[in-house]
Amino acid sequence: MNRNMILHTVGRIVMLEALLLLIPLAVSLWYRETGDAIAFAITVVIGLVIGFAFTIFRKREDSLVFAKSGFITVAFSWILLSLIGALPFTISGAIPSYIDAVFETVSGFTTTGASILDDPSRLSHGLLFWRSFTHWIGGMGVIVLMMAILPTESGRSIHIMRAEVPGPIVGKLVPRLRDTAKILYLIYIALTVIQVIFLLCGGMSLFDSLLYTFGTAGTGGFGARPTSVAEYSPYLQWVITVFMLIFGLNFNLYYLLLHRRAGAFFRNAELWCYLGIVAVATVLVAFNISDMYQSASETIRHAAFQVSSIITTTGYSTTDFALWPGLSKTLLLLLMMIGGCAGSTAGGLKISRIMLLFKIMFRDLKRLLHPRSVGVVQFDGKTVDDRTISGVSAYFFLYMLLLIVTFMALSWEPFSMETNLSAAISCFNNVGPGLAGVGPLANYAAYSDVSKVVLSLAMLFGRLEIYPLLFLLTPKTWSKKG
Repeated sequence: MNRNMILHTVGRIVMLEALLLLIPLAVSLWYRETGDAIAFAITVVIGLVIGFAFTIFRKREDSLVFAKSGFITVAFSWILLSLIGALPFTISGAIPSYIDAVFETVSGFTTTGASILDDPSRLSHGLLFWRSFTHWIGGMGVIVLMMAILPTESGRSIHIMRAEVPGPIVGKLVPRLRDTAKILYLIYIALTVIQVIFLLCGGMSLFDSLLYTFGTAGTGGFGARPTSVAEYSPYLQWVITVFMLIFGLNFNLYYLLLHRRAGAFFRNAELWCYLGIVAVATVLVAFNISDMYQSASETIRHAAFQVSSIITTTGYSTTDFALWPGLSKTLLLLLMMIGGCAGSTAGGLKISRIMLLFKIMFRDLKRLLHPRSVGVVQFDGKTVDDRTISGVSAYFFLYMLLLIVTFMALSWEPFSMETNLSAAISCFNNVGPGLAGVGPLANYAAYSDVSKVVLSLAMLFGRLEIYPLLFLLTPKTWSKKG
């Protein structure tokens, strides 16, 4: 394992975070929030010192990053980013408990949106901005951002990118990896700007437009109001609904559209499966809650918004869906686990993995019925190799195992099974709100510090898709032979 190169890369990432912290510092200065500006300034200095100290751990020959080193680099980076990113909340006194501040920051970077705050509007402008900005940074990935704007010397940076970008298969859009990172971020920024404009046209303030766009783009869910999006107009709710679905799509598809390859875009199997699930779930939920609202248009709007919010793991809400009938809540729990498309900013298992799992199941059933048949698994007209098939199967096993472990770790808390189970599913899939005690109008403040640490790890496991954090926490990794 290339320890020197890992520390050097982590150092550069921490220094990048310190530079990004200058933006909320400027927001605090703009709104004359001197105390918070000082808290951000102190954090910037701490980040730069730690980052610089790490960057000296490098030798000229340590230029390659292999798969294992890539996983550990990503996991170590995300933990350190969260620990440093939590400092402004604690230093300013806005969130006195450092454990709570870390939970809030991990939730931000992992685009989960789970919160310990009763009323986020009590935070200052600078802290509110940083809280939502972590969604935007974590959505596409801070390491992908580093690759886009800083020169990368590693010949194996694809391993780092694969460890951070969600989905079973990650590849290059263009031959040079840095150009791929630039393309992804340019698309990300363009969609962000377009959403801000649409929200401004609906009468939302520039500050709130930025917060809710950051939450939508990163599919995170942090906002400025304790009622999430419920207080805004139907127009604004529909805008956020559409953009949640847009950011839940594989960004590679937008690259195809930009290069006038509409045929490949519309032939994408994952796209149609994703839209099909959204359409069917919306119809079922709308019928199930039809007697709870005054008009059909209101019913459809709430159903479409909540289905889009949950399947993309954004976590915004227009109503308290914890009060919906059992069928609707069950559907939402299933959507939490399904998640968005591979290569999107959404969490969950991902549509492509679920499609592959079904194809693997049907292939194995066919082999049982016809032992001599040669079954192959195809995806988008291409044969899926055995390595990918075994990887998807192993990932699903680990996913279910860690989900059960998280739920069991919460079971000693004095809350209902519905609360603890939905909290485990929601945090592990980076959704945010759950049901009952952690519903859309509730929060996670009542959990103990131990459970908050467990849920923070669950959020990181979910966002980094298990393996990076698993390697980091495995003792063999740090042994001399590791």
